[in-house]
Amino acid sequence: MVENTLSVSEQVKILRMEKGMSIEDLAEKSGISQSNLEKIERQELSPSLGVIVSLATILQVSVGEFFGDAGESPFCIVRSDNRTSISRFSPSYSYEALGLQKKNRQMEPFLVTLHPTEAHKVEANQHIGEEFIFVLEGKVEVSLLDHHDILNKGDSIYYDSNVPHIIKCHDDKPATLLAVIYAKEEMIIL
Repeated sequence: MVENTLSVSEQVKILRMEKGMSIEDLAEKSGISQSNLEKIERQELSPSLGVIVSLATILQVSVGEFFGDAGESPFCIVRSDNRTSISRFSPSYSYEALGLQKKNRQMEPFLVTLHPTEAHKVEANQHIGEEFIFVLEGKVEVSLLDHHDILNKGDSIYYDSNVPHIIKCHDDKPATLLAVIYAKEEMIIL
């Protein structure tokens, strides 16, 4: 497994500074609290995929840039022993990028491992685009608005990402899922 040399948090700070934005500016434009952005940049809070999509929109970069991806190829093949593990420090999940190096992509595929945790409160995400989730192993708890459900191995869900959503591990065993985020044209930086 290949480790990204810069964490997502370091990339957030670098991209924000390259755009000449203060943390206050980024907080105001993204709707993410200034204190959470400060924690992200200090590597005290791990940004969810939804937060990364929102930040990419505001910073006018592709989602892949947070992972050091230049996206220079018309295709990508990701071998099982050579997946890029995204630098995470969240107790609730970790993920691996499956589409790095594909240029002009409109989807962001990830292999996500949800970890059981009682102490960590999972907050709702909301961002531009659509998401498709397919459960490979374990049980996943899904909350969309006032709908709550449990997905088992082989189940899937497809939804608009602008709907507040929570995806978390349902029981005391990890769950693995394939997650694909469609970022829509507004996210594509050519």
